[in-house]
Amino acid sequence: MMRAMAALRVLREGAASLKKPLNRQQVYFSSQAQVDCIAPLFQTVAETPQPVQAAVSGTIPAWINGSLLRNGPGQFEFGDDKYNHWFDGMALMHQFKIKNGSVTYMSKFLESDVYKVNKSQNRIVVSEFGTLASSDPCKSLYDRFMSRFKIDSTDNCSVNYVQYKGDYYVSTETNFMRKVEPETLSTLEKVDWTKFIAVNGATAHPHYDPDGTSYNMGNSYGKQGTCYNIIKVPAQKSGTEETLEGAQVLCSILPQNKGKPSYYHSFGMTENYVVFIELPLKLNLLKILINQIKGKSFSDIMSWDPDVPTLFHVVNKQTGKPHPVTFCAQPFMSFHQINAYEDQGCIVLDLCSMDGGGAIDMFSLQNLRKSGQALTEICEKVPKAYPHRFVLPLNADINSKQETECLNYSSATAVRKADGKVWCTHEKLHDDTLKWGLEFPQINYAKYNTRKYRYLYACGFQHLIGDSLVKVDVQTKTTKVWSEEGFYPSEPIFVPYPDSSEEDSGVILSAVLTPHQEKNIFLLVLDAKDFVEIGRAEVPVKMPYGFHGIYVPQNS
Repeated sequence: MMRAMAALRVLREGAASLKKPLNRQQVYFSSQAQVDCIAPLFQTVAETPQPVQAAVSGTIPAWINGSLLRNGPGQFEFGDDKYNHWFDGMALMHQFKIKNGSVTYMSKFLESDVYKVNKSQNRIVVSEFGTLASSDPCKSLYDRFMSRFKIDSTDNCSVNYVQYKGDYYVSTETNFMRKVEPETLSTLEKVDWTKFIAVNGATAHPHYDPDGTSYNMGNSYGKQGTCYNIIKVPAQKSGTEETLEGAQVLCSILPQNKGKPSYYHSFGMTENYVVFIELPLKLNLLKILINQIKGKSFSDIMSWDPDVPTLFHVVNKQTGKPHPVTFCAQPFMSFHQINAYEDQGCIVLDLCSMDGGGAIDMFSLQNLRKSGQALTEICEKVPKAYPHRFVLPLNADINSKQETECLNYSSATAVRKADGKVWCTHEKLHDDTLKWGLEFPQINYAKYNTRKYRYLYACGFQHLIGDSLVKVDVQTKTTKVWSEEGFYPSEPIFVPYPDSSEEDSGVILSAVLTPHQEKNIFLLVLDAKDFVEIGRAEVPVKMPYGFHGIYVPQNS
């Protein structure tokens, strides 16, 4: 969400074994008159720097030997200064370490430069997505005004864990990442993308080839205008101290409107192509400067344009050349892609998408901390994302008069218009039992990324945050659901059973949180095939609701 900050900074500078499942009753989606208050999940908590032994019920499979790492905000104020948006809080890293059927939990704040300076001055010194930095009380009135034009890019990397050249980093969407040690959660060096390639930030959702080569997307802002850039990072180091050396821009894509580039959170990738989706959620670069003078936050420069189509940019990973056909769709918003693969001369692109672009605004801390009818009304207003499939015909002869189903197993269509553009419509990957949408999608990434697949796992969103776990069979469009009243699971992470041959042979790991003080959080282990609970590991700590995470095997 901090890509806008990078834009302003550049403009200012003028630069460019599965056990028997537990017999627990599942609660499926249902209508409810009033939703549960979740305010405690968006309050500052203390870190837990020493491992705490979890109380296990059921069985934690002995073959699981590694750590579930989670990332997200954990501190929402410094002194009298308070953050405004969920995305603004200081990064708190979490670790559930699993070994021989036992689980420990620990957490540490990311020792970012931003966290340390905010803490030392007991105020918000560096602006975040929805919160402007406070003025230094020791400065003169003139200096306070001029400080509005000084934009520091944040290294508050609270969104995800990523991997480059075998090293682990925490990431946000600015030009900074922080290398971390997964075993101890220690904060290591700060790495700046701009020192290696001409981009001013990168997403927190890179993709990986089987050999470890990484791909990402990042914007650049300079004298030549705004560009969306596809980034490629080598799989291996040539020296032990390397970070992003050897990174290159594979292709630069011009926006539909250079003054209003699109916001994006992720992208798609097949074996041979990168698919970038240019969305109608726009960043008004001129408004960034105006908002600085007016004292408004960076979130105010984002706006939804329902009159602008969604574009799919397809780029060859080997040559770096864009596909000559422009693929379009009616306006939609998407944060997360599910999977993409090639079949019969087409790209199959699965993603979670919604009709409107106002979801980000709904996740202010003020909204998340509401209760009763006020919270229910917010929940009803938030656009819901559903799993959808687009089929982009690369080589097919598309009819210019009627919509064509390009694949015999998909109802997604494409039609070529008179101007040569191919307009696509999506197929729903769910049946009518999924009424509340889903987000944070995951698959068996190690074996099925860029390949035809069958199962996705996600959080169901009947509430403002995930309140269930959902398994979707994208062939039959049927769903399986796990939920427990008063608990809120995090993004599901698939861990394959050793030497498994079936796509869904493994377990799902999820950190399950609760706003109720008398209850404990727990690590949940589900049988990925049957989607029933195998075991859980409870910890008597408080954990805010976060964003993304990964599973790190012990031998890595």
